Amino acid sequence: MADLLRRLVRTPQGAIGLGLVVLVLVLALVGPFLAPHAPDALSPLRRYRPPGPDYWLGTDQLGRDILSRLLAGARATVLLAILATCLGTLAGAVIGTASAYLGGRVDEAIMRTVDAVMALPSLLLALLIVSVLGRGAGTAVLAIAIAFTPGMARITRSVALTVRRQDYVNAAIARGEGAGWIVFREMLPNVVAPVIVEASIRVAFAVMLFATLSFLGLGAQPPASEWGLMVSEARRFMHLSPWMILWPCLAIALVAIGFNLLGDGLRDALNPRT
Repeated sequence: MADLLRRLVRTPQGAIGLGLVVLVLVLALVGPFLAPHAPDALSPLRRYRPPGPDYWLGTDQLGRDILSRLLAGARATVLLAILATCLGTLAGAVIGTASAYLGGRVDEAIMRTVDAVMALPSLLLALLIVSVLGRGAGTAVLAIAIAFTPGMARITRSVALTVRRQDYVNAAIARGEGAGWIVFREMLPNVVAPVIVEASIRVAFAVMLFATLSFLGLGAQPPASEWGLMVSEARRFMHLSPWMILWPCLAIALVAIGFNLLGDGLRDALNPRT
């Protein structure tokens, strides 16, 4: 682990990405405790305040402190996006590895089903799922996880096909081990490196997808301080206070850039050729 961390910080993208991701995770965990004001405290007399000493990032249309809402919303936006990515990654890794191990017609049937689902864009599939199951943050997490599963399954299968031919897998088959044991104990641990790299990059897409669902009114619901919902509420007041929409957009962009850079750094650090 220490060696991986050293290789990661040697590259500029890895060091910057790791720094941004650590900062975001810290703010997501302790941000609500650092907020200078209550994120939902209404103050009609302080509406549309520009950034200043009392309100560092200004106030919104209801007089709520934007900085406090950003710090409180980091937990909803980032942590839920990470949860959705982990669920989709786990499901896709199991499906892809099992498909590679079983092979034959079973593999063909699973992969053709995955291809059919992948034909739908992730956002369209997530919108379809949320429309069927109902709006809400929990439903949005489930929709993003399902939307990410087919892509992770195909990526995992491409690596697992090579692992399937290794001697330790053949030895497990010769010992009479069951399919579940071979998939979870022999194959999955040996396909984890590319899966981690892909998952770290997909967190950025999950953040943007979760924010998009909230922006459309299908994810987090008012008065939540989720970043996409903040953008949706602020767009009607851009002419009065442009900073209302600037800060949540900038926060989403920084998180996406951080996880993308981290994914690039992990790809280089986990590359066996380097």
